[in-house]
Amino acid sequence: MSSVIVYLLIVDVFMCRMAPKEQKRKPTTKNTDKTEEHVMSEPRHNMVAYLDPEEKITEFNEITRWLRKSRINEVITLQTPVYKTLVKEFWDSAEVIEVDGKEIIRGQVKQRNVDVSADILNIVLQLNHNPEAPYSIPIMWQCGCLQRMKCIDDIFGGQINKIYLPMRYKFLLHILIQCLSNGRSGYDMSSNDLIGLMVALVLNKPFNISKYLFLNMKENLRRTGASGHKFWIYPIFLQMIMNVKHPDLP
Repeated sequence: MSSVIVYLLIVDVFMCRMAPKEQKRKPTTKNTDKTEEHVMSEPRHNMVAYLDPEEKITEFNEITRWLRKSRINEVITLQTPVYKTLVKEFWDSAEVIEVDGKEIIRGQVKQRNVDVSADILNIVLQLNHNPEAPYSIPIMWQCGCLQRMKCIDDIFGGQINKIYLPMRYKFLLHILIQCLSNGRSGYDMSSNDLIGLMVALVLNKPFNISKYLFLNMKENLRRTGASGHKFWIYPIFLQMIMNVKHPDLP
């Protein structure tokens, strides 16, 4: 059993400081030097956000207060112990099937079916949004909002680096990347899909987060690592579904 990973709010994370030239960088660790657990799961992925409820870090009071009142507060702060053996078993057996005219992802865990769909994610993660809401935001809306945020990155480049945003929006995007993206490494860059979610939150537009998560999980079925297994993405969300569907799992 691994303990829940809690994101520690540290101001220096957002300062984008370069190491001094005379300081030697540590050699990059090759995948061959890591265990399967480290290769297939990324500790910084699907984290739990710490939103400073006591407001001790004054620089972020405004944005953390806003996030605590936002529609994503529940999904980015949900906590549960995660059993990596169960998550691995799910992803090793997962496949997309159709049930009653709807796509689901079905995996086998301890010889029991674990079904994941946008509707199930919506209920278990307490998102409570309209299932008919869009799960993407037009690129021109993204462009206009990012310009008003004073983003200085190439908005049409396909990805946005969070360091090119003002501090409070940098913090917001950092939270979204750590908690809700499908990334397993490189936690500075954000895809247009995730930028769309950020824009929807800032502009208070409807956005189907459960559908966004489900499509990321579907995409994961097409990507495998060196071992040939699927990456173990969204472990907290999967564990919560298992806990609801099969509370007696060993």
